[in-house]
Amino acid sequence: MIKVENLSKRFGNQLVFENLNFQINDGDFISLVGPNGSGKTTLVKIIIGLEKPSSGTIQTSSQTIGYVPQFRNVDSDYPLSIEQFIRLNLKVTLNPEKRRQNNLLIKTILKRTGLTEIKDRPLGLASGGEKQKAYLAQALLNDPKILILDESTASLDVEVKTQLMDLVQELNHKYHITVIFITHDYDLTKKYTKKALLFKNKTIEPIDVQKVSKDMFEMEG
Repeated sequence: MIKVENLSKRFGNQLVFENLNFQINDGDFISLVGPNGSGKTTLVKIIIGLEKPSSGTIQTSSQTIGYVPQFRNVDSDYPLSIEQFIRLNLKVTLNPEKRRQNNLLIKTILKRTGLTEIKDRPLGLASGGEKQKAYLAQALLNDPKILILDESTASLDVEVKTQLMDLVQELNHKYHITVIFITHDYDLTKKYTKKALLFKNKTIEPIDVQKVSKDMFEMEG
């Protein structure tokens, strides 16, 4: 799904990373690990097209990439319901047939993410896990073949993290969605991901998940 060759990125005189070489295959569930400042977020921005590399190439076999951000608190008086919030990622249309298709899509995504029964709940009154599921549902609207979770479990308690990751794992297995999980969570990395890419010394090293250790999350970037 993604092939990276000799990828480097600089901001002015600051080298973020250089000569990255790795491949992510269809259906992979990969963790991207390393300390803060090591380049994980910059790499993701290049993958989704928000940044351009300084040199090297990156090829993706899919134009549909879903992105789930880090947990963001929403004020309790936020006016939109969970369903209305998810719909923000749909283009407004007056075409009756397109609106029917959109309604069917929303119904499918709500069911897939376990939000059907609480779709009318104000997002501001939803739990942390429910809010993250809403972000996940938004990311699924365009039927992505690649799903990127950018620290999406941060600030959630252990039970809610597990519920969210169980759902992502089901999407990976059932719908063959390729998942890239950016995380500082050692336990989730070991439990859910099949492979790991470790940022180390401004480059990336593929590593067996079973060989991932806690100190790899704590090295200086």
